[in-house]
Amino acid sequence: MDNSPSHASGRLASLISAEVRATMARTRVSGAELARLIGVSQNYLSKRLRDEAPLTLNDTELICDALGDSFEALVARALHTDSPTA
Repeated sequence: MDNSPSHASGRLASLISAEVRATMARTRVSGAELARLIGVSQNYLSKRLRDEAPLTLNDTELICDALGDSFEALVARALHTDSPTA
């Protein structure tokens, strides 16, 4: 059995990245533009938006600031989409 940590995103990280993608679409911000705004490479951001690696809390905070969103609102929307009544 392999006990090494997985680099893929877990359920919560996937919900957050999905909400980031939805917010990017609503605000018409491209991945390249968002990467530039938060000071990371486009490749770094793309891997996280494809759930190949999890977003960090720091990433999420920077993304929220860049998109003019609050961290709390983004997380609430992400969790709401995962609820059975959503």
